[in-house]
Amino acid sequence: MDPDAQAARFFNEFSNAFDSFYDGQRSAPMQWIDRHFRSDMFIRFGRTFEVLGHLAGASVLDIGCGSGVYAAEALRRGAAKVTAIDPAPNMLKLVQERIERAGFAGSCEILEGLFPKLQPPCHDYAIVMGVMDYVTDAAAFLQALRIVTRVCAAISFPSWHWFRTPVRKARYWVRRCPVYFYDAARIKSLGESAAFSGVEIFKIPGAGMDYHVCLRP
Repeated sequence: MDPDAQAARFFNEFSNAFDSFYDGQRSAPMQWIDRHFRSDMFIRFGRTFEVLGHLAGASVLDIGCGSGVYAAEALRRGAAKVTAIDPAPNMLKLVQERIERAGFAGSCEILEGLFPKLQPPCHDYAIVMGVMDYVTDAAAFLQALRIVTRVCAAISFPSWHWFRTPVRKARYWVRRCPVYFYDAARIKSLGESAAFSGVEIFKIPGAGMDYHVCLRP
C-alpha cells in the first residue's frame, strides 16, 4: 500500500480518539498527560491563528483537517470560506458535525482526498498541521502548496529528538504508518525550493518539540 494511504487508513481508524484531544472528552489523568507531553498540539493551534492574523472575509484551506478544529476556528474568526481536505472519511464526518454545531453550515466545503493528488483552487491562507509527519515527498507537497496559497501558509513539521524520535518511529511502525522528521535547515531548504520567498521557523519548546513554520509566497 502507498505510504500516504497507510497514514490515511491509520487516522481513519483513530478518528474518535484523535478528536478527544481537543474537546476535553478524555479522563482527567489523560488530559494532564496531553497538556504536559503533547503541549505542542495546543501551542501550534494558538500560534497558527497568531500568524494568520486577520481572517475577516478571507478564504482558508485546511489540508489534513482532521476533525475540523482549525476549520471551525477560522470560521469563528471571520473567514468567508473554508475548504477542509482529509483522506479519512471518519474524520470528515466529525468535521461536518463540528461545523454544524458551530453554526457555520454552508461556509465550509469538505473534500475527501489526499493533497496534492486532490488539487483545490487557490486560497488566501493555508493551514497544514500534523500532516508533514506522514508525507513521503515533502518537496512535491510544498511545491503544490505554493500554487494554492496567496498570502501565507501555517505548517508544522516534527523535529528530530534523540529519544522521542526512535520511540515514535517504533510505535508507528507497529501500526504500519510511516513517519518522517525534520531539522530547521531541511525545512528552510524545502520552503525556498518550493518558491516561498519567506520561511519563518519557530521551534516549539519541550514536549513533542514541533517546528511551527510560516511560509509566505
